[in-house]
Amino acid sequence: MTLKKNDHFIGIVEDLTSDGMGVVKKDGFPLFVDGTIIGEEVEVRAIFLKKNFGYGRLIKILKESPHRVEVRDDIGRQIGTMTYQHMAYSEQLRMKQKFVKDSFERIGKFENIEVESVIGMENPWEYRNKAQIPVREIHGQLETGFFRKGSNDLVPVENFHIQQKEIDEAIIVVRDILREYNIKAYNPKNHTGTIRHIIVKRGFYTGEMMIVLVLNENKIPKEEEIVEKIHQSLPEVVSIMKNINKSKGNRILGRKNINLWGKTTYQDEILGKKFEISTDSFFQVNTEMAEKLYSKAFEFAEFKGHETILDAYSGIGMIGILASEYVNKTLGVDIVPESIEQAKENGQLNNVSNIEYFCEDATKQLKKWKDQGQSFDITFVDPPKKGLDRKFVDHLIEVGSKKIVYISCNPATLARDCKILNEGGYEIEKIQPVDLFPQTPHVECVTLLKRTNI
Repeated sequence: MTLKKNDHFIGIVEDLTSDGMGVVKKDGFPLFVDGTIIGEEVEVRAIFLKKNFGYGRLIKILKESPHRVEVRDDIGRQIGTMTYQHMAYSEQLRMKQKFVKDSFERIGKFENIEVESVIGMENPWEYRNKAQIPVREIHGQLETGFFRKGSNDLVPVENFHIQQKEIDEAIIVVRDILREYNIKAYNPKNHTGTIRHIIVKRGFYTGEMMIVLVLNENKIPKEEEIVEKIHQSLPEVVSIMKNINKSKGNRILGRKNINLWGKTTYQDEILGKKFEISTDSFFQVNTEMAEKLYSKAFEFAEFKGHETILDAYSGIGMIGILASEYVNKTLGVDIVPESIEQAKENGQLNNVSNIEYFCEDATKQLKKWKDQGQSFDITFVDPPKKGLDRKFVDHLIEVGSKKIVYISCNPATLARDCKILNEGGYEIEKIQPVDLFPQTPHVECVTLLKRTNI
């Protein structure tokens, strides 16, 4: 390789990586360059080189893409929260469709796979209903913001543009109250300071808000006064919690949650169903598009009314509760006891009686059902980013559910798992991406698989 650090060269952006960086090659050697669009001619500087790839910095755009738009806030590029903001929204959707298709062909080894156009938002801004904001001290002052990409340096931010504006405003209010009481920000270098993160969750339909103060200590100085000031200053707040996290790693939440004021949950709605959401609950961060996601999943399922369905990774009961009026019975499983308890409470909240929940590892519980001869007409899986456990997939194939509706936030692991399911007798019928994360490279997918050897 002749390319050296700080070398400049001119090249064409040939592709985008999974995290949205342009691929520009010098004599076949790929550099990943932020803020570029496929087809652009750019001048770049090599800033970091490894054996098989490197990173470059965009110096100048010599031939601009017709899909390039004005950047709303350059800070969003620096901290990686709006990686795609330089790209027209229609092109963002096209890139996400391409990424899903590429994942199925490259990882899943599916040839000529058909992927539907991505379902997008009418207004792809201010959509996030949750913020987890780190707190640090800069020049002697407590600041909230986000880390510069590839570093632990906090960049102060007041408007994230992709969060509900009420959440951005609430963060500033809480920040200013903490400053007023001289609360010390967390210092990861020496593991000192009090406040690590401010988490704000807000109901899209209800407007109810939860504030979570993540602490490096058991208590904030003048805690009662601070809590009183927060709920007096923010009328939408129905819950103020503290979470104790004394670990030295990058994990945001610790294991211990303590209610400081109000309820331990806040409420929101999805497709007309009500859900109580706690500090640890998983709830899709884009409520408007989550409704389209679940509506598409149910459209794929084609409920007839007699079905027994499996809701694997059931969390707080979202899928089972939303599907309850269309099916005969749902069996839900999740490994987190608190999630199971909340799922049961949410079922009662919505007067749902045809769901039975099991607190167990999904793989182990599925094996039990397999051994008991339990069958399912439709299985819904909505796993974390790492995808499905291989043993779970093997048991699922053996159980022989007629249809599998796979909801995924990671096209790479989705394609991997679909390959295994395909080898086990399932054909992919439809792949529908849904854009829950505008201005970013991330995309959600609903995939329908049907058993062929029934």
